[in-house]
Amino acid sequence: MNFNENYDSILVLEELLRKVCFDIKKKGREILNDFDITPPQFDALQWILCKKEITIGELSSILYLAPSTVTDLIDRMEKSELVYREKDEKDKRIVKVIPSKKGHNILDKVLEERRTYLSKALISMNEEEKAQFIKYLRILENE
Repeated sequence: MNFNENYDSILVLEELLRKVCFDIKKKGREILNDFDITPPQFDALQWILCKKEITIGELSSILYLAPSTVTDLIDRMEKSELVYREKDEKDKRIVKVIPSKKGHNILDKVLEERRTYLSKALISMNEEEKAQFIKYLRILENE
């Protein structure tokens, strides 16, 4: 494969990935409309649940948002009972954000809806094709 053929395939791949990412994100936002959670809250909740407990500083680094923005986000999430704050036992200056049972439940329901959507979108693929697709996505994920 020469440079032009390789570049052409990269152009097609980039365009397809961009469109697929947009469509998945759009569908994800539609799903969130059925729940009492905004897209930024959903993103934050995923990380909070993944880490089990996290500081606002850590979360702001992960989300690439200012700590003040994350503080406002967590304030709204706390009012919606998606998370709660807890002072660190060893250092009272450190405040951890912890997911609530409601936060767990909403995230589980949203992710189930997203998986259903993806399952329908990939219905034409057999298991071998899905395994290959996963393999190629893992290559991109690890870059």
